[in-house]
Amino acid sequence: MNYPQPSGDAAKSGVSWSVVAIFTAIAAFLVYSTLIPDSLRLNAVLVSVLVMITLSLMRVNVVISLITSALLAGSISDHSIKETIDSFNTGIGGGAQIALSYAMLGAFAVAISKSGIPHMLADKLATAVGKGEDPRHLGLVRYGVTAVLLIAAISSQNIVPIHIAFIPLLVPPLLFVMARLQMDRRLVACVLTFGLVTPYMLLPVGFGSIYLNEILLSSIQRSGMETDGISPLSAMAIPAFGMVLGLLVAVFITYRGKRDYDLSRIERTESTGARYSAKTLIVAVIALAAAFVVQLLTESMVFGGMIGFLIFSLSGVLKWQEGDDAFVEGMKMMAMVGFIMIAAAGFAQVLRDSGDINSLVATAAALVDGSRALAALAMLIVGLLITMGIGSSFSTVPIIAVIFVPLAIQLGFSPMAVVALVGTAGALGDAGSPASDSTLGPTSGLNVDGQHNHIWDTVVPTFLHYNLPLLIFGWAAAVIL
Repeated sequence: MNYPQPSGDAAKSGVSWSVVAIFTAIAAFLVYSTLIPDSLRLNAVLVSVLVMITLSLMRVNVVISLITSALLAGSISDHSIKETIDSFNTGIGGGAQIALSYAMLGAFAVAISKSGIPHMLADKLATAVGKGEDPRHLGLVRYGVTAVLLIAAISSQNIVPIHIAFIPLLVPPLLFVMARLQMDRRLVACVLTFGLVTPYMLLPVGFGSIYLNEILLSSIQRSGMETDGISPLSAMAIPAFGMVLGLLVAVFITYRGKRDYDLSRIERTESTGARYSAKTLIVAVIALAAAFVVQLLTESMVFGGMIGFLIFSLSGVLKWQEGDDAFVEGMKMMAMVGFIMIAAAGFAQVLRDSGDINSLVATAAALVDGSRALAALAMLIVGLLITMGIGSSFSTVPIIAVIFVPLAIQLGFSPMAVVALVGTAGALGDAGSPASDSTLGPTSGLNVDGQHNHIWDTVVPTFLHYNLPLLIFGWAAAVIL
């Protein structure tokens, strides 16, 4: 997807962020060269992860950062280029299914847009706003819009599993209504990010099934701890409460005030003239219901998305001759996320094959001096840095699990605490990373008219409202469970 690029003040912020990234890289090098114990100086895991974070913060493409870091890890561990590439190729197979799921769901999202549902919703809200200027009435509509966006974001992770693909379809038609209501778009960014992150880290349905079952539990199991009988819902409940707290603060305290936007700029960039009829809406409901049922029966989002797409095509809502273009457009929309996941799976395999994980774990265990509280905090901060760097919690978990699980076992954490610890460490940074789809997605919908800055209006608000409480509640879960 071609995400909107900031202009004006936003461009200046982009320059500032690049400067920050460069200084961060220099600081990381100084810390590594002066504070890291000699026994870890040439540890393939530590060095390659630091390089990956540094490259990502300096806005090197995340896929290139992962591949470069994988080659570096292989070189440090005295593996030949061929051996490193073989390890990488072995690992990327694990990310192929997830990447295919994203591509199919992107195509399904484009088909949904053809039904006119997003524009019908915008028309209804515009009518509600036009009924009067009573502050109480407008306040109710304002909270109604917030609730609709929250429900849509949550549903995009499970009921209608299309992830961020719904945002550029639903949000732009609502911008005029939100401007009339003087809604702060930073509030909308926080609401959307909450709906994109919290469901997958708590509910084992849709993307939550992928994150909790296929990635989190399987990564922990492959790293040496049995997870049979563990309920990810119970393990992640305390960290998820931190996310809920952050949302409530954003909605009712931080961004409850009014903010003005230029209505003429919205009118020039977004049209709400999409056609919809009773037939297209009925077909859309049938397709969504069928996709959800098939996903539950087959436990495959690939087949669920495919059935939904076929229903749109066979019904005529999506013209047959337009089907291929819509499918390609949807795959383009979700391609980068899929490639990041594939590359991260290969990088994790290279780390496993490097042979340096055990030495890193032993040294880290010695540094925390057997303190579980200190170890939990250190692991969460490392998880935050990694996810902030690569921008994907789904890709972070396979990387950190190979390091954290053996350390947690050595320190005596319970299996439930390990699930909470690794799951929270992976999710940390997803809200608040400049490269995360959970922040890029909201910006893609809110900045179509150039009035929403990615860094200051999406990244900073979501980082402050979600990462800080998630860090605190994730640490509490690891210590308590």
